[in-house]
Amino acid sequence: MEQQEKSKLEKKDYEYILFDLDGTLTDPKEGITKSVAYALESFGIHVEDLDSLCKFIGPPLKESFMVYYELDDAQGDQAVEKYRERFAVTGLFENKVYPGIREMLELLKEQGKTLLVATSKPSIYARQILEHFDLMKYFTFLSGSELDGTRVDKAEVITYALQENKIQDLSKVIMIGDREHDIIGANKNGIDSIGVLYGYGCREEFEKNHASYVAKQVEELKEILLG
Repeated sequence: MEQQEKSKLEKKDYEYILFDLDGTLTDPKEGITKSVAYALESFGIHVEDLDSLCKFIGPPLKESFMVYYELDDAQGDQAVEKYRERFAVTGLFENKVYPGIREMLELLKEQGKTLLVATSKPSIYARQILEHFDLMKYFTFLSGSELDGTRVDKAEVITYALQENKIQDLSKVIMIGDREHDIIGANKNGIDSIGVLYGYGCREEFEKNHASYVAKQVEELKEILLG
């Protein structure tokens, strides 16, 4: 309730709006979980319940393999490589745009907002997905990670977006995402944030990390951004 009330009372006018990709703009569940399962098979780990792999959506991939399946550093790299074998060809497009996202982006652009993507996904994949769904036209800049593993941390991704676009007035910037990594990254850069509950995170992780707002649905997100 606190976040909802805040959104109605303050009505801040954000000029620069950063969006996470997975779980925020699009629902990548099928492609990511099937590609993770494919990678795990190469280690002799068989996963039947793909829903149990939704925890891989959002956080850096190698980190998730190491945390959830106790792979060491070298194995984490191998798992990411196997994941990409499937994801780069098939999983990339096993994806769908959340209802209402396209219309919201259209309205934000009409109001003169500068929209950017800030994702831990490799830029090459993120761009392909956005172009496939005809969403790239709404964004002036895409900040992602690199295939060699650099700039995976969300705080670094956000910093890169701010620096490359020469954004100095941080009071005019907000980050939107569905996992705690998005909120933590925003906090480290001194900008406001919105945690969205229609993705793969939960209210607890947003409140624990002091998200500026929490939006249950795309419609509520639109109200926070457009008033």
